Amino acid sequence: MARAGLTPERLALAGAELADEVGFDEVTVSALARRFDVKVASLYSHLKNSQDLRTRIALLALEELADRAADALAGRAGKDALIAFADVYRDYAREHPGRYAAAQLRLDPETAAAGAGVRHAQMTRAILRGYDLTEPDQTHAVRLLGSVFHGYVSLETAGGFSHSAPDAQESWTRILDALDALLRNWPPTP
Repeated sequence: MARAGLTPERLALAGAELADEVGFDEVTVSALARRFDVKVASLYSHLKNSQDLRTRIALLALEELADRAADALAGRAGKDALIAFADVYRDYAREHPGRYAAAQLRLDPETAAAGAGVRHAQMTRAILRGYDLTEPDQTHAVRLLGSVFHGYVSLETAGGFSHSAPDAQESWTRILDALDALLRNWPPTP
Protein backbone atom coordinates (compact mmCIF):
# COMPACT_ATOMS: atom_id res chain seq x y z
CA MET A 1 0.00 0.00 0.00
CA ALA A 2 1.28 3.48 -0.90
CA ARG A 3 2.21 5.77 1.96
CA ALA A 4 -0.32 8.58 2.32
CA GLY A 5 0.80 11.81 0.71
CA LEU A 6 3.53 10.35 -1.47
CA THR A 7 2.99 10.93 -5.16
CA PRO A 8 5.36 10.92 -8.12
CA GLU A 9 5.07 14.72 -8.24
CA ARG A 10 5.88 15.14 -4.54
CA LEU A 11 8.82 12.75 -4.88
CA ALA A 12 10.14 14.64 -7.93
CA LEU A 13 9.94 17.95 -6.04
CA ALA A 14 11.66 16.45 -2.99
CA GLY A 15 14.27 14.95 -5.32
CA ALA A 16 14.81 18.38 -6.90
CA GLU A 17 15.29 19.93 -3.46
CA LEU A 18 17.73 17.17 -2.58
CA ALA A 19 19.60 17.77 -5.84
CA ASP A 20 20.01 21.44 -4.94
CA GLU A 21 21.38 20.44 -1.53
CA VAL A 22 23.73 17.57 -2.40
CA GLY A 23 24.08 17.60 -6.18
CA PHE A 24 22.05 15.90 -8.88
CA ASP A 25 24.47 13.00 -9.18
CA GLU A 26 23.81 12.06 -5.54
CA VAL A 27 20.03 11.77 -5.92
CA THR A 28 18.79 8.18 -5.74
CA VAL A 29 15.63 6.44 -4.65
CA SER A 30 17.52 5.32 -1.53
CA ALA A 31 18.47 8.90 -0.66
CA LEU A 32 14.90 10.01 -1.21
CA ALA A 33 13.58 7.20 1.00
CA ARG A 34 15.88 8.39 3.79
CA ARG A 35 14.51 11.91 3.36
CA PHE A 36 10.94 10.66 3.90
CA ASP A 37 12.00 8.13 6.53
CA VAL A 38 10.44 5.27 4.58
CA LYS A 39 11.69 2.02 3.16
CA VAL A 40 13.01 2.14 -0.39
CA ALA A 41 10.46 -0.44 -1.47
CA SER A 42 7.61 1.91 -0.53
CA LEU A 43 8.75 4.41 -3.17
CA TYR A 44 8.62 1.86 -5.95
CA SER A 45 4.84 2.13 -6.06
CA HIS A 46 5.44 5.69 -7.33
CA LEU A 47 8.76 5.39 -9.18
CA LYS A 48 10.21 2.71 -11.44
CA ASN A 49 13.83 3.26 -10.39
CA SER A 50 16.45 5.97 -9.86
CA GLN A 51 16.49 6.80 -13.57
CA ASP A 52 12.73 7.43 -13.47
CA LEU A 53 13.29 9.75 -10.50
CA ARG A 54 16.13 11.56 -12.30
CA THR A 55 13.96 11.97 -15.41
CA ARG A 56 11.10 13.39 -13.36
CA ILE A 57 13.47 15.89 -11.71
CA ALA A 58 14.81 16.89 -15.14
CA LEU A 59 11.29 17.45 -16.46
CA LEU A 60 10.39 19.49 -13.38
CA ALA A 61 13.50 21.65 -13.78
CA LEU A 62 12.85 22.20 -17.49
CA GLU A 63 9.27 23.22 -16.71
CA GLU A 64 10.33 25.65 -13.98
CA LEU A 65 12.98 27.14 -16.23
CA ALA A 66 10.56 27.49 -19.15
CA ASP A 67 7.98 29.20 -16.94
CA ARG A 68 10.58 31.68 -15.66
CA ALA A 69 11.85 32.36 -19.17
CA ALA A 70 8.33 32.90 -20.54
CA ASP A 71 7.60 35.40 -17.76
CA ALA A 72 10.89 37.22 -18.35
CA LEU A 73 10.38 37.40 -22.12
CA ALA A 74 6.84 38.78 -22.03
CA GLY A 75 6.79 42.08 -23.92
CA ARG A 76 10.50 42.04 -24.77
CA ALA A 77 12.31 41.84 -28.09
CA GLY A 78 15.81 42.09 -29.50
CA LYS A 79 18.65 42.68 -27.07
CA ASP A 80 16.23 43.11 -24.14
CA ALA A 81 14.82 39.64 -24.79
CA LEU A 82 18.27 38.12 -25.23
CA ILE A 83 19.47 39.53 -21.90
CA ALA A 84 16.29 38.56 -20.04
CA PHE A 85 16.50 35.00 -21.40
CA ALA A 86 20.18 34.65 -20.56
CA ASP A 87 19.68 36.05 -17.07
CA VAL A 88 16.93 33.52 -16.36
CA TYR A 89 19.32 30.66 -17.13
CA ARG A 90 22.13 32.16 -15.09
CA ASP A 91 19.92 32.98 -12.11
CA TYR A 92 18.27 29.56 -12.15
CA ALA A 93 21.64 27.80 -12.25
CA ARG A 94 22.87 29.84 -9.29
CA GLU A 95 19.67 29.43 -7.25
CA HIS A 96 19.10 25.76 -8.11
CA PRO A 97 22.39 24.11 -9.04
CA GLY A 98 21.05 20.57 -8.72
CA ARG A 99 17.95 21.29 -10.75
CA TYR A 100 20.01 23.08 -13.37
CA ALA A 101 22.22 19.99 -13.64
CA ALA A 102 19.08 17.87 -13.95
CA ALA A 103 17.88 20.04 -16.84
CA GLN A 104 20.96 18.87 -18.78
CA LEU A 105 19.98 15.19 -18.47
CA ARG A 106 19.73 13.47 -21.82
CA LEU A 107 16.14 12.34 -22.29
CA ASP A 108 14.80 9.77 -24.69
CA PRO A 109 13.21 11.39 -27.77
CA GLU A 110 9.61 10.69 -26.73
CA THR A 111 10.08 12.11 -23.22
CA ALA A 112 11.98 15.11 -24.57
CA ALA A 113 9.26 15.87 -27.13
CA ALA A 114 6.62 15.85 -24.38
CA GLY A 115 8.67 18.01 -21.97
CA ALA A 116 9.32 21.72 -21.65
CA GLY A 117 12.53 21.52 -23.67
CA VAL A 118 10.37 22.19 -26.71
CA ARG A 119 9.24 25.47 -25.14
CA HIS A 120 12.88 26.44 -24.53
CA ALA A 121 13.67 25.91 -28.22
CA GLN A 122 10.59 27.87 -29.27
CA MET A 123 11.51 30.79 -27.01
CA THR A 124 15.09 30.82 -28.27
CA ARG A 125 13.88 30.85 -31.87
CA ALA A 126 11.40 33.63 -31.04
CA ILE A 127 14.28 35.75 -29.72
CA LEU A 128 16.29 35.05 -32.86
CA ARG A 129 13.42 36.13 -35.12
CA GLY A 130 14.09 39.59 -33.71
CA TYR A 131 17.51 39.35 -35.36
CA ASP A 132 15.93 38.31 -38.70
CA LEU A 133 17.75 34.98 -38.85
CA THR A 134 16.56 32.21 -41.15
CA GLU A 135 17.58 28.57 -41.42
CA PRO A 136 20.18 27.16 -41.14
CA ASP A 137 21.63 30.27 -39.44
CA GLN A 138 18.89 30.21 -36.81
CA THR A 139 19.85 26.68 -35.75
CA HIS A 140 23.51 27.65 -35.59
CA ALA A 141 22.58 30.63 -33.42
CA VAL A 142 20.40 28.48 -31.11
CA ARG A 143 23.41 26.22 -30.56
CA LEU A 144 25.71 29.19 -30.01
CA LEU A 145 23.45 30.73 -27.36
CA GLY A 146 22.96 27.43 -25.54
CA SER A 147 26.69 26.78 -25.56
CA VAL A 148 27.59 30.23 -24.27
CA PHE A 149 24.92 30.30 -21.55
CA HIS A 150 25.64 26.79 -20.33
CA GLY A 151 29.41 27.18 -20.56
CA TYR A 152 29.44 30.44 -18.64
CA VAL A 153 27.10 29.36 -15.85
CA SER A 154 28.88 26.01 -15.50
CA LEU A 155 32.24 27.71 -15.07
CA GLU A 156 30.80 30.37 -12.78
CA THR A 157 28.93 27.97 -10.49
CA ALA A 158 32.05 25.81 -10.25
CA GLY A 159 33.93 28.85 -8.92
CA GLY A 160 35.93 29.43 -12.08
CA PHE A 161 35.62 33.22 -11.97
CA SER A 162 35.76 33.82 -8.24
CA HIS A 163 39.51 34.40 -7.94
CA SER A 164 40.14 37.12 -10.46
CA ALA A 165 39.02 40.56 -11.55
CA PRO A 166 36.93 41.87 -13.19
CA ASP A 167 33.72 40.81 -11.50
CA ALA A 168 31.81 37.94 -13.16
CA GLN A 169 28.79 40.24 -13.71
CA GLU A 170 30.91 42.61 -15.77
CA SER A 171 32.08 39.73 -17.96
CA TRP A 172 28.50 38.45 -18.31
CA THR A 173 27.30 41.87 -19.45
CA ARG A 174 30.11 42.16 -22.01
CA ILE A 175 29.44 38.64 -23.31
CA LEU A 176 25.75 39.43 -23.83
CA ASP A 177 26.67 42.69 -25.58
CA ALA A 178 29.01 40.73 -27.85
CA LEU A 179 26.34 38.12 -28.59
CA ASP A 180 23.86 40.85 -29.47
CA ALA A 181 26.38 42.48 -31.83
CA LEU A 182 27.21 39.13 -33.41
CA LEU A 183 23.55 38.27 -33.97
CA ARG A 184 22.89 41.68 -35.54
CA ASN A 185 25.63 40.98 -38.06
CA TRP A 186 24.90 37.29 -38.70
CA PRO A 187 26.19 35.35 -40.48
CA PRO A 188 29.73 36.08 -39.36
CA THR A 189 32.15 36.56 -42.22
CA PRO A 190 34.82 33.89 -42.56
